[in-house]
Amino acid sequence: MRSIILFFIKYPITGNLLMFLMLIFGYVGLKNLRSNFFPEETEKLVQIQVVYPGASPQEIEEGVILKIEENLQGITGLERVSAVSRENQGNVTAEMVQGYDIDLFLQDVKNAVDRINSFPVNMEPPVIFKQENINLAINFAIRGNADLKTLKGFARKIEDDLRAVNGISKINLSGFPEEEIVIAFRENDLNAYNLTFDEATQAIQKANIEVTGGTIKAPREEFLVRARYKNYFAKELENIIIKSNAEGLLIRLKDVASVSDQWADDPQRSFFAQEPAVLISVSNTTEEDILYITDYVRKYVQDFNQQEEVLQSNVIVDFSETLQDRIDLLVENGIIGGILVLVLLSLFLNIHLAFWVAFGIPISFAGMFLIGLFAGLTINVISLFGMIIVIGILVDDGIVISENIYQHYERGKSANQAAIDGTLEVLPSVFTAVMTTVIAFSAFFFFTGRIGDFFSDMAFVVITTLLVSIVEGFLILPAHVAHSRALKGNFKEKKMTRLERFLNNFMESLKNRLYAPALRFAIQNKALTLAFSIGLFLLSISLIQGGFVKTTFFPNVERDNINVSLEMPSGTREHITQNGWTTWKKARCR
Repeated sequence: MRSIILFFIKYPITGNLLMFLMLIFGYVGLKNLRSNFFPEETEKLVQIQVVYPGASPQEIEEGVILKIEENLQGITGLERVSAVSRENQGNVTAEMVQGYDIDLFLQDVKNAVDRINSFPVNMEPPVIFKQENINLAINFAIRGNADLKTLKGFARKIEDDLRAVNGISKINLSGFPEEEIVIAFRENDLNAYNLTFDEATQAIQKANIEVTGGTIKAPREEFLVRARYKNYFAKELENIIIKSNAEGLLIRLKDVASVSDQWADDPQRSFFAQEPAVLISVSNTTEEDILYITDYVRKYVQDFNQQEEVLQSNVIVDFSETLQDRIDLLVENGIIGGILVLVLLSLFLNIHLAFWVAFGIPISFAGMFLIGLFAGLTINVISLFGMIIVIGILVDDGIVISENIYQHYERGKSANQAAIDGTLEVLPSVFTAVMTTVIAFSAFFFFTGRIGDFFSDMAFVVITTLLVSIVEGFLILPAHVAHSRALKGNFKEKKMTRLERFLNNFMESLKNRLYAPALRFAIQNKALTLAFSIGLFLLSISLIQGGFVKTTFFPNVERDNINVSLEMPSGTREHITQNGWTTWKKARCR
């Protein structure tokens, strides 16, 4: 190791070249790192979605869910199964064990479901797929003085515009019910043509149109009996032939029924600023950048508001704001840390020495960004938290090394010799201190599940940055210090300024009057010192066990918004729910 350090000190251009390469390629790595709100999670969920028109949640559970759960038991790689049953549909989630092949697991789940031959006749074929890792990036509302169909039309156009952008693929519209076709049979016309309701229904079904019985409505509740229609318009259905005879008489649907396009009875509505609205949610996959998506959408919303007079668009939630706040905090901490290092080291040592110590921060981060690019690291709130943690650790090693080099220079050694001896003297202790931190954070790599996916990014950032800082501290920093103005001339000939003399006297007084007596007492009373340390440790444990220090997995953080949930009995009509919501809003304003 001595020969390597000597080589870098003797030929400083080597250290400068390594430094510039790390900075340049580190910048390239940073610009190519993708941004997500949370770290990427391992794909290990398979979803099974079933649609059973007209079925109650209990019928879904007994006729579908339980059969699927029973057949899934015993397949290789299965960890747990969970399910949810609702009116007309159900969902089964199969979670695989950590480390198993997701594609093989998906195929096993499909085979298990395909073996079931006792599903209800009217149930649609199950849809089986592996759940993608997607996160909501931003959502915004389209509102204004317009009917729901107009709002939906604008929302569909916006959806098409955003899907055409490279890097945006996951868009969801909400705030309006599905469109459906209502067929109201006229009993007199059915009797006139000698038709029954079942015959007319069968004729529509033969035309590949889904239909069931209808909806029974009461003043306060409704009971669903029909299903929604798909991919058809009322005008297309009017000409369906219901019946024909030998004379060539064709009885069409419009002859016995009124057919109209209507909104489904699902009371799904959205309002923004007390106006009807359609919500557009844009999510990002693991291959997409949340900062790019949110920047583009915000620019699109701004242009939309400038072009439209009747309708307006408003951003509701932007998850990149929290991420951007963390990035700003990291930059702020880096700047403050660099300034503090420069100021404090300038006061006690030398401004040129302080500069090279502070410059080790961007060099270490640049190396981490370069390695992170090849390791698949993403910029997220967890990895940024790791960067904020490691900033305070980075300067410690540089201060120890540079201060020791300066101390050897004070003893009258040449600059090169002081750099070599000063670095080698503290190398074992600095290396041990760094590796202790590395080992402590490496424990996060052994966590499994969601916790492991989360905190492995933080551990990677801390460990990689510290390892790069070892290279910078032992090779680049000594060369820079040895050839800096801090070690120029004869130290004994330098006159101390009044400030330097004051600080030197202060440090000597602190060392001789406070630190040295305390250290001497601790060494002379080893048993007492050890007992005091153990006592502090036990006291810390007792404070936690006794409940004096509260513990929680995630702290309650104050939010910028308030969520209000109004729960009504199942089957409550839309206007009843709307009245309840209006009552709450009036009470809130009092």
